Amino acid sequence: MPGPVLLVIAHGSRDPRHAATVHALVERARSLRPGLRVETGFLDFNAPSVPRVLERLAAEGVRDVVALPLLLTRAFHAKADIPAVLRKAPSRLSIHQADVLGPSPLLLSALERRLYEAGLDASHKRSTGLVLASAGSTDPEAIAVIADVARELRHTGWCAVRPAFASASLPRTEDAVRALRDEGCERVAVAPYVIAPGRLPDRIAAGAREADVLADVLGPAPELAELLLERYEEARAPARASLAFTG
Repeated sequence: MPGPVLLVIAHGSRDPRHAATVHALVERARSLRPGLRVETGFLDFNAPSVPRVLERLAAEGVRDVVALPLLLTRAFHAKADIPAVLRKAPSRLSIHQADVLGPSPLLLSALERRLYEAGLDASHKRSTGLVLASAGSTDPEAIAVIADVARELRHTGWCAVRPAFASASLPRTEDAVRALRDEGCERVAVAPYVIAPGRLPDRIAAGAREADVLADVLGPAPELAELLLERYEEARAPARASLAFTG
């Protein structure tokens, strides 16, 4: 029997780069598991919307769905928006909400991949300060996760690691870059801890003007595609799923 449909839920953006990146990531995950049906839905701005995808799946006779938030932390969208949308799904669907992507060692590997692709010399890692730049959140749990990720990265050989935020929280990227210079790091690299381009990643890039290296967003990194499938497998067992919505 085929497994549940994987529905990847992205936030959406007016920036066309956002949807293009989401689709590229989903396509990479699909290529890793040819027998798995993978759908994409957006909460806002882009089509198809999550309700529209769920209605289509129900009309096709699909019963089981794993809904995977394309999010790095459990902030408002994972705790409120997505569960609210899933509760309104057609009653014939049995939906399990998977956990968010982070934290995960695969994300750290993807971050380093992007840094090296941007030109960072691996031999300079110990003399390089790293800014872990996220979109930002008003949710204390999400902020704490970013701080934990920064501490974990610090133990992988960087000169120093500082978190930064494009909105809602401080410090900003440019302030973290200057702080690392003041700490004596020979060079500074900025790693956007975000999945797709958009307004806030652009703000991170603007704040990285004084950095030596600016990595690209995580995007369709192979580690992220692998992580989508890992979260899917975790959520397939109802006892391990974060939330279940059954009609």
